[in-house]
Amino acid sequence: MLGGLKGFFANQGLGSDFPEVAGWAKQRGHTFKRERDGHGFVVDGALEGRPWRLEWGPPQRPYIAGHELRIRMDLGLPPDLQMMLMSLALKEALEKQAFEQFTHTNQTQINDATPEELRWLAMFPKIAFGGSRVLRASFGGVASLPHEGAAWIEGTLAHMLERTAGALLSRSPPFVLMTLRGKLYLRMQLTSADETDVAAALSLFEVAAAEALRVGRARNDQPPSFTASITSAWQMLPKR
Repeated sequence: MLGGLKGFFANQGLGSDFPEVAGWAKQRGHTFKRERDGHGFVVDGALEGRPWRLEWGPPQRPYIAGHELRIRMDLGLPPDLQMMLMSLALKEALEKQAFEQFTHTNQTQINDATPEELRWLAMFPKIAFGGSRVLRASFGGVASLPHEGAAWIEGTLAHMLERTAGALLSRSPPFVLMTLRGKLYLRMQLTSADETDVAAALSLFEVAAAEALRVGRARNDQPPSFTASITSAWQMLPKR
């Protein structure tokens, strides 16, 4: 009796148990766990034997307000394969922020203290979206290796992005897909944990992962490029 009362009062003030998301995760064979504070959850799963983790909770990036959906997966990609795709509104906002930061503080160099999203926008060439008007109107992207960046976006991922632009991302929330240190990351602002939105984000992530693996395998058959050498050398510079 006493133990039951303690459990009852201990759970007061906690958030939802997210039964719809938990049910969706169980149906797909994933592991669901609610965070202790009750304000988020974690889902663990795998794609072709490679584990991934999905989290929903307080944001880890300043450009995301409210709640953030995060997915990450180690793909073992070549370290020089650094690609980033983001919602066009976020890209323009971050570019404006970077310009103001450098002009107001008289900062003339980009260093490791600057978040990857800002550094990459300043450092890397833009990704060409080809003839897709939907992609050009909805997204922006950069890559350390422009050819590989364009190859990642084309085909299956492009079609998936076009569909997502009219559904999950129809209101242009802050959204980022990026490959970094061999891993793939997805971040997006997601106010409520609706199982349909969570499933849609994971589907997009899985397609992006498969296409990144395809590009990575092709990359492994090529010699290092001049661009990659510049990037690696820049990363080894000491912090200022």
